[in-house]
Amino acid sequence: MTTVLAAFLDAYTTALRGHLEAPTHDTLSEGYELGRRALVEDISLLDLTEHHFRLVGAEAAAGNDPRLAESALEFLLQTLAALDIATRGYLDGTRRYEQQRSRADDLDQRDAFRTALVESLQDGFFVADAHGAIIEVNSAFGALTGYGAAEVPYPLPHPWSMASGPRYPDLGTEASRFVIPIRHRDGRALWLAVSTSTLIEPENNERIFVGTIRDVTAEHDAQARDQAASRLATAVGTSTSVVEVLSVGLDELRRTVGAASAVVAVWPNGHGSPEIYMSGTVAPGVSNTESPVLEPEAMALLERARRRPPRSLAALPEGAESSEGIVAPLGETGDTALWLRFAAPRAITAADWTMFSLLIGHLSLAVQRARNFDQARSTSLTLQRAMLGPIELPPRFSVHYEPALPPLEIGGDWYDVVPLKDGTIGVVVGDCVGRGLSAAVVMGQLRTAARALLLRHTGPAQLLSELDAVAGRIPGAMCTTVFAAVLDPVRGLLRYSSAGHMPAIVADVGEKGRLLEDGRSVPLATFELERPEASATLSPGATMVLFTDGLVEQRGIDIDDGFDKIAATLAETSGKLPREVADAVLSRLRPAAGYDDDVAMVVYRQPPAPLHLSVPALADRLAGLRRALKAWFAAAAVPHDLASDLVAAANEACSNSIEHAYLDGSGDEPAVDLTATCGTQTVEIVVTDTGAWKPRSADPGHRGRGIDMMRALTEELEIEHTDTGTRVRMSITLPAIKSPVANPLRGTHRRLS
Repeated sequence: MTTVLAAFLDAYTTALRGHLEAPTHDTLSEGYELGRRALVEDISLLDLTEHHFRLVGAEAAAGNDPRLAESALEFLLQTLAALDIATRGYLDGTRRYEQQRSRADDLDQRDAFRTALVESLQDGFFVADAHGAIIEVNSAFGALTGYGAAEVPYPLPHPWSMASGPRYPDLGTEASRFVIPIRHRDGRALWLAVSTSTLIEPENNERIFVGTIRDVTAEHDAQARDQAASRLATAVGTSTSVVEVLSVGLDELRRTVGAASAVVAVWPNGHGSPEIYMSGTVAPGVSNTESPVLEPEAMALLERARRRPPRSLAALPEGAESSEGIVAPLGETGDTALWLRFAAPRAITAADWTMFSLLIGHLSLAVQRARNFDQARSTSLTLQRAMLGPIELPPRFSVHYEPALPPLEIGGDWYDVVPLKDGTIGVVVGDCVGRGLSAAVVMGQLRTAARALLLRHTGPAQLLSELDAVAGRIPGAMCTTVFAAVLDPVRGLLRYSSAGHMPAIVADVGEKGRLLEDGRSVPLATFELERPEASATLSPGATMVLFTDGLVEQRGIDIDDGFDKIAATLAETSGKLPREVADAVLSRLRPAAGYDDDVAMVVYRQPPAPLHLSVPALADRLAGLRRALKAWFAAAAVPHDLASDLVAAANEACSNSIEHAYLDGSGDEPAVDLTATCGTQTVEIVVTDTGAWKPRSADPGHRGRGIDMMRALTEELEIEHTDTGTRVRMSITLPAIKSPVANPLRGTHRRLS
C-alpha cells in the first residue's frame, strides 16, 4: 500500500465514522470532497469500496445501530458521485472556480497592499469623484486638514476651503498642480500644494481624480516675507527724509501685516513732546487732528516701547492668546517707537513674529539712513546757503536759484543783493565755468569778494576790474561772467557793467522788455582792460530781470527766442508780484526735460506811480475802489496778505467818510478821495473828504470799531479834522523778502495718509 493510498484511507475512515456518529450535511460534504480527492490522487475504486465495506462490517459486528448500513451507503454514494462522468465535468468547473477564487484572493492582497501604501504616505492622499466631492482620504490628509476618513464624502464646497481666499480650481480642467490656502479645523490658516491626476473607472466608465496634498505654509510664509521685505525696501529706497520714509513705509507695513493703523512717535531731543506720524485710521488714544496728539495712555505705551531693547517686539496686551497689536522701538537711539493696531484681534504665530521683525528692521534702517541723510543735508544746506547769498532781500525783489545737479542746492551761478548806506542797492549776478561742487567753490569766493567791493561803494565797472585780479588768483575762476549794477530806487537810475554776461531786461508797465546791452566787455581774468559802465532809467512800475545763461541757452533753440519770451512775459506780468513774475518766466522757458544748466535769476520792481482815486460817497462804489487798490498793491510788490490788510483799512476809512462825513447833505457832489504812494521802504494811503465825521462814542457797541480796526491793520494812523473836511493817513513799512531756495527742506506732514 502506497503512502498516498494509506493517507486517503485513513481520512476516509475518519470521515465515515464521523458521519455514522452524527450524520449531517457537512459530513456528507466531507465524503464528496473525499471523492474529489480520489479522482485527483488516482485512488482505485476497488480499494475504496473494499475499505468501505470492511469498515461497515466491523461496525455491524460490534452491534451498532442497524440503520448504520443505510447511512454508510449514503456516505459511499456521496463519495462515488465525484467519479462519474457528470461529476468529472463538474470537476472541470470546480477547477475554474478555484482559479477565479485564487485570482480574487490575489486582488484582495493587492487592495490590502494599496491601502497600506496609501496610509504610509507622508503626503495627504485623496480621491475625488467627477463632481469634486472627496470620497476617500488617508490619515495624513486628516492630519493636514483636520478632516479625516470617518466623515467622507466631503462635497463641494469643501469644509476646509476659505471663503475669502482665491477660488478653488476645478480639478482636471484648470490646474493639475496648484497652491491654495485652507482653514484647518482648529482655525489655523495653511497653504497646501495640491497635485492631481485623472482616471477612468473601468466598471462604470466614470472619471475620478486622485491627488496628494502637501503643507507648504513655511515655504509660502518665507516667500511672503521676502516679497514684503522687498516691497518695503523698494518703497523707502528713494526716500531721503524721515517724513518720506514714514509716509511710504508705514503704508506698506500696515498693508502687509493687516493693521488698521500705524503710529510712530519721535522724540527729537530724546525728551519733551514727541512728533506724531500716522497712517490709516485714527488709533484709539490719538486725537484726530492735522497735528495728532497722544492721550496719556497712548503716550505711556509708546514711551515704554521706545525704551525697549533695539529690534525687540511686544504684543498688546502682553501674555494674551489674542493680540490687538504690537509695539516696537525704531532704530537704536531710543527716541522713536512704533505702534501697529490690527484690524481685528488675532493670534500671532512664529511666522508672524519673523515677518514683523524683518519688516520693522527694514523700516528702522530706512529711518536711520534718512536721519543721517537729513543731518548731512542740513549741514550741506547751511554751508551752501551761506555761500549763495542773502536770505532776506529788500522790498520789491525776488530771487530764484535752480541747480542743474541735485541734490546740490548751488552750483557755479550766483546772485547777490546788497543794500548800501546811501540808499542804493548793489546787485550782482554771475556764472562760473563748469557745474557742481567745484564750480560752487569758485562761486563762493567770487561772491564774497564782490559783496566786499559793493560795501566799499565800488561802482559796477570798478567792481569788475577788481574782480579780474581776484579771479586771476582763484583756480577755475577764469572766464567767469558777471553782471554788476548799482540801483538808485529813489531816482529810478541803474548803473551797470557786464563782463561777458547775459544782458539784463527791463520792461516798463504794459510794454515789452528791452535788453540792456551797453557796458559790455569780456569775462573775468581773460584780458587786462578798462571795464565800461552804462546807465539806464527805470520808469515807475518798471520790472527788471537779471539772469544767467542757463535760463535761455537750450540746445537747438536760438538764444534770441529766449530773450523775446522773457520780454513778452514781463509785458504780461507788470501787475503781478516779483515772485509771480519769476515763476511765469521760469514756467514759460522751462524745457520739457528740465534745465540742464544752473539758473540764477533776480527780479526787481521799481516803485509805481502814485494811485489817485476819487469816487462818489456811495457805499456801492467802494467795490471798484477796492479792486483798483488791490491791483496797484500788486504792481507795487506789496505781499498779498499785507495788501489785503491795507485794502481792508482803506475800505473802512472810505466807509466812515461815506457814513459820517455827509450826513447833513452838504456839498454839491459828495466824494471820497484816495491817494496811495509807494516809497523805497513804505506804503502810504491818504483818504480825504470834505465833510465832518461823527464824534466817536465812548461805548461804540458792536459797531463803531472802524478806527480800531484801521489802527490794528496799519503801523501809523493819523486822523485830521479841519474846517474843510477830514484827512486819514495810514502807512506801513514793507517787510524784507524771504529768499527761497530751489529745494527747501521738506515740511513735516504729521498726517501721512
